[in-house]
Amino acid sequence: MINLTRLNGEEFWLNPHHIEYIEKTPDTSIALLSGKRITVLEAVHTVIDRIVEYRRLIGAFKNEE
Repeated sequence: MINLTRLNGEEFWLNPHHIEYIEKTPDTSIALLSGKRITVLEAVHTVIDRIVEYRRLIGAFKNEE
């Protein structure tokens, strides 16, 4: 799970495996596979960095080499 912040300052955790795509509109908007959209305070590159770190943590990259 990755830690993110809603626009109201509320912190939450998101399973990155449920992300379909991320947009900058100008806020960072995350579209989930369920069709739900979440807008967060973090910049797009920060969200991507957290996803990469999470995947390293669970060893996901070992299966992709």
